Amino acid sequence: MGKWKCKICGYVYDEEKGESLKDTPEGTLFKDLPDDWACPVCMSRKDLFEEISL
Repeated sequence: MGKWKCKICGYVYDEEKGESLKDTPEGTLFKDLPDDWACPVCMSRKDLFEEISL
């Protein structure tokens, strides 16, 4: 499972944890999020995220 960081605000979407603010279940891959999904913090589009390795 990967992590994706918003280039605008720094929010990190963790595929393992999902996103409770948007009712995204645990284990949801970033690529499987809807095309209109946006950062829950700054509302940036998916294409403004980059995969990160920790």
